[in-house]
Amino acid sequence: MNRLRELYTLMRRIRAFEDAAEQASLGGVAAWGLAASDKPARVRGPLHLSTGQEAVAAGVCLNLQREDLLTSTHRGHGHTLAKGADSTRMMCELFGRATGYNKGKGGSMHIADFSVGMLGANGVVAAGIPIATGAAHALKLRGLPHIVACFFGDGAANRGPFLEGLNWAQVYKLPVLFVCEDNRISATTPTASMTAGAGVSARAEALSIPARRVDGNDAEAVDAAAADLVSQVRAGGGPRLLHAVTYRFKGHVSVDPGTYRDPAEVAAALARDPLRLLRERLLAHGASADDIDDIDRSAQAEIDEALRAAEAAPWPEARAAYDDVMTAGAGVWR
Repeated sequence: MNRLRELYTLMRRIRAFEDAAEQASLGGVAAWGLAASDKPARVRGPLHLSTGQEAVAAGVCLNLQREDLLTSTHRGHGHTLAKGADSTRMMCELFGRATGYNKGKGGSMHIADFSVGMLGANGVVAAGIPIATGAAHALKLRGLPHIVACFFGDGAANRGPFLEGLNWAQVYKLPVLFVCEDNRISATTPTASMTAGAGVSARAEALSIPARRVDGNDAEAVDAAAADLVSQVRAGGGPRLLHAVTYRFKGHVSVDPGTYRDPAEVAAALARDPLRLLRERLLAHGASADDIDDIDRSAQAEIDEALRAAEAAPWPEARAAYDDVMTAGAGVWR
């Protein structure tokens, strides 16, 4: 039961963070068909939330070591927290504050924390795949015992980097676990309507990469599958693919009401909330409701403190806009 508690605790922290970030982004959104808040948005611009997908992030990342590497997506808050990043520094980054991970200049889609192996979220669909493959090749060339976990969505399988990255990883037998977080919708379009063939797993297997499909809302199942695949990768077996089928509860972005989806489909997905399923499993294994409620309160208290810290954190100084900027070397604007 300890493992189930560990999974639930991490998933609850991710959900609390996503809920708080969503609310912080909702000021002045009447143009999206939502009621405007009486306060301006504290997070400028919409966020890509992973609400409902927490079991995938937790189930995979609890099987990684601190020195293992990870690449994420534009929907990467859960992966970042699961890899060990600090929730306060993450919230400060969303608020655009100088104490954020990217000094307030990167925002939600560019959070990275190399100290825990988190190489970064990425706003470009499928762009994390070649980054992860390159990182895995570097680990192999350096003779290091670590692995890379590469998260991507189902829509990424229809982009070139998917084939290029998986092919390279298999040719060189690289230590990378590819994780398809299949929420079955690409932005606002059902993925099945524009994905030919049998899908992600079949495409990996066509390259002789062993693939495993799992219920991405069942945290225990994700954990077990990830543990097995991670051990194979870590033992030198080459790349593996985990195809976790889940569901995104929210619209494409935090201010998107998602009315293009079938209400019955959404209701069915909400009935299989991964946190609800895991709570029921904990109770069935003898955990008390009070104990689980304590986990919920602790997670909320952590995120409430992160919000307070972000509100009080300083804004970046104007002159910092020119720090950490790459130049073409010529010293002039082009």
